[in-house]
Amino acid sequence: MRHIDDLIQTDAALNPGNSGGALADSHGRVVGVNTAVAGVGLGLAVPVNAATRGIIEALMTDGRVRRAWLGLAAGPRPLAPTERIRLGRDSGVEVTETVTGSPAARAGIRPEDLLVALDGAAVERPGELQRLLTGSRIGRGVALELLRGGRRLSVEVRPVELPA
Repeated sequence: MRHIDDLIQTDAALNPGNSGGALADSHGRVVGVNTAVAGVGLGLAVPVNAATRGIIEALMTDGRVRRAWLGLAAGPRPLAPTERIRLGRDSGVEVTETVTGSPAARAGIRPEDLLVALDGAAVERPGELQRLLTGSRIGRGVALELLRGGRRLSVEVRPVELPA
């Protein structure tokens, strides 16, 4: 299952087959891309924002969107009280599994490690980690801050392109 952030809920008349069509405001500006009919009188659209503009640009220039891949499975986990105070947030992303031979495994990341930042950007939920793994990070060193057994570690990992 893929997590989708920032959906627009609309009562515009959407019908099956409208996915991919423009959702416009009363001034005729495109504000979203119709994605799903969620029930009678309820539609969902992905907003046109910086993220979707980047996707559109990648599709127009490369014909595809490239994503970086670390090779790990993870879920949210609350931080210990001392770490909550130090980091100023409530949770991190716990590694539950690393794929053998993956960039994460080669970097020494292991189950029960708690990822709290990627290149200095806070990571509290798996969706945030996914969002940070853009194509621009493929093949370059990325700094992961993690907690392991109560110790803070900084690990460099070199993501590869997400397999198709």
